[in-house]
Amino acid sequence: MPLYRDQGIVLRTQKLGEADRIITLFTKEHGRIKAVAKGVRRTKSRFGARLEPASYVDLQLYTGRTFDTITQVVSIENYGDVLSSDYQSWTVASAILEAAERFTQAEHEPYLQQYLLVTGSLKVLAERRYDASLILDAYLLRSLSVAGYAPSLTDCSRCDAPGPHKFFSLQGGGCVCVSCKPSASATPTAATLELMANLLTGNWDSASKSESKNRNEASGLIAAYLQWHLERGLRSLPLVERISRG
Repeated sequence: MPLYRDQGIVLRTQKLGEADRIITLFTKEHGRIKAVAKGVRRTKSRFGARLEPASYVDLQLYTGRTFDTITQVVSIENYGDVLSSDYQSWTVASAILEAAERFTQAEHEPYLQQYLLVTGSLKVLAERRYDASLILDAYLLRSLSVAGYAPSLTDCSRCDAPGPHKFFSLQGGGCVCVSCKPSASATPTAATLELMANLLTGNWDSASKSESKNRNEASGLIAAYLQWHLERGLRSLPLVERISRG
């Protein structure tokens, strides 16, 4: 059976039998894979806590018919251990991991841009560099952009009429002009749209100065826009504590 090596983030785990686990990983070279970690639930397992959600690992696997099997694991960064001590950070990390699995529909297919977004977001989150809620919204917006669903935040998404426009349409792809707006369009403030643009482009200095009311409005729009394009919401998203600490 062919062996291969890769680096990746543990997205989630499932019990298998009495002592094993199925580990869902998002790897750099092979994309999303499911692999069996044999005996990992035993107290004397050589893998131990290295295969918990949000762990960043270097691992060796061999290819199987149904699942690959993990034979070696080396921890690079145990983000899960750092983030689990803070409720907001852990729920944000959980939402990022769930979204990453949803954005990688095909197994064993590289998604390098998405992989870099996930690893970068977890790193910044663990370092407490910015407000956790802002990190999540930035990750979601950029993931939507990588997937081809970037919302227009200035010009009309339907007719390209120069903006800014005050209407935002989920099905319309973002900001829309008066002539193109559907009846169910939202009317976010200009400051909220500016915040979303800053998160999408990585302008953290400006994003960090935003007001709580604009952060809350942006989070609601992003969650609704995400649900529209993924066709269902993230289970972990309602658990995220949307309180600014920055």
